Amino acid sequence: MAKSAQIHSVCAFFKHFFSSWNTTGEGIHSPYLFELVRFILRDRNAYYCFADIEQRREYLKASEDELDVLDFGSQGSQEGKHICRKVSEIAKSHLERPEVGQMLFRLVNWIGEQEKRPLEIIELGTSLGITTAYLASANSGNTVHTYEGSGEVLKVAQGVWRALELENIRWYEGNIDQTLLGTDSSLLNCAPARVDIAYVDANHTYEATKRYADFLLDRLQTKGVLAIDDIHYSEEMERAWEDLKQDPRVTTTMDLYYIGLIFVDPHYLKRHYKIRI
Repeated sequence: MAKSAQIHSVCAFFKHFFSSWNTTGEGIHSPYLFELVRFILRDRNAYYCFADIEQRREYLKASEDELDVLDFGSQGSQEGKHICRKVSEIAKSHLERPEVGQMLFRLVNWIGEQEKRPLEIIELGTSLGITTAYLASANSGNTVHTYEGSGEVLKVAQGVWRALELENIRWYEGNIDQTLLGTDSSLLNCAPARVDIAYVDANHTYEATKRYADFLLDRLQTKGVLAIDDIHYSEEMERAWEDLKQDPRVTTTMDLYYIGLIFVDPHYLKRHYKIRI
């Protein structure tokens, strides 16, 4: 992260801290969202798979292997840029926090219990596959579709999934504009028509975030959730988040600082919550 982004992130953290709501669900009108805050966001129990996934994270943080990473990153490049990086560096600086991965695991569990059917889950930005593992571990009957720009990084992620014996993950390598949005004719229709949970942690630009969210919102099921990572990473990510809150398809949002949750159920009131977790 560039120094300017770090400064912005720190300032945004304090702004969020003093303007957010330290609630356990009180004051949230929807019973469904009340339960989500009380039993998902506030749950601190360790589930069966957490220790194994975190053990893989520690293994990655200790790895001295170097990768030729094709990075589409936050610069919006369509061709990508080759960067030599250690696996340990990526693991220490770019993997999602354990608390967020574990919250996503609980969210998948919860929505699966409500819907009582296998879920279709999309992740944009596989990285080393740790968050993917959380998404996939909740229920082996679900399918996780994960999209990663760098083949070298994806190979490491595949090793993580093999070690954890996860077999419900489908992966797509290349520029997400091609593999998800279908601008590459050889990859058309690789995205599911129905999406229950989508997690976006890819190209951190305003245009890309809006583009991916627009695609996903059109496919998001009524009880589905669109999760946008790093909504306070930069001014343009905050602008993308503010614009998404005003999208007519969006009813309720929850700003958790590290991640933003978007809901589209028309039964919800138009509300935007800032919640301190």
